Amino acid sequence: MRKFVVLVILLLGMASVSLGQNKQLQIMSYNVRHCAGMDLVVDYDRTATVISQQQPDVVALQELDSMTGRSGHRDQLDELASRTGYHPIFGAAIDFDGGQYGVGILSHEIPLSIRRIPLPGEEPRVLLVVELEDYVIACTHLDLEEAQRMASVPLIVDEAQRWQKPFLLVGDWNDEPGSELLELMTQYFTVLSSDEATYPADKPTECIDYVAAFNGRAEALESHVIDEPEASDHRPLVVWIRLR
Repeated sequence: MRKFVVLVILLLGMASVSLGQNKQLQIMSYNVRHCAGMDLVVDYDRTATVISQQQPDVVALQELDSMTGRSGHRDQLDELASRTGYHPIFGAAIDFDGGQYGVGILSHEIPLSIRRIPLPGEEPRVLLVVELEDYVIACTHLDLEEAQRMASVPLIVDEAQRWQKPFLLVGDWNDEPGSELLELMTQYFTVLSSDEATYPADKPTECIDYVAAFNGRAEALESHVIDEPEASDHRPLVVWIRLR
């Protein structure tokens, strides 16, 4: 009887691991330009509606203000979280206009741990790393200068190698498919998003927003860019994935 109970426990554990590794997720990447649309009007309801209509499992956001004069000393990620029902995690990259400016993640799950890794840039950048039950998601917005973007890659890879769970890298990489940066990134990451253009929002011509998995620990099921030409200067990118 005792051996039977032990066997059942082992089988249940194996089933749990298998389910976690085959979990399907919907991931959104969205550069929201401090919630200012193409009309330059800051509208939290408009930005939140884009997220709520899609209902992704997790959202990686770039260009967020936190308590800056420009945003009326409001925490923009909290504004979006209160409207969408997600848990907010902010990663400051710089001090700006009396507050901070950086990236953020909205998650249905409460994080198990959070790390903020400084990245190089003419304007300093950050890698926001959030551990969830079955995977780790990292959000970033890489620099406009190619040398700074390239210098960020080893730091991102070092962080990805720390984790046993699937590691997803999501955000605005400020570079296009076929570039030197993408050639280097794809030595370590599998890009799960398509080459569909995300910028500028009104008439997209550039693919600079990505969802990728370290060491191929996830596969893409579907990828598309949402037809949203007004809420930001980027269009939202959505990718359905299966963890491996």
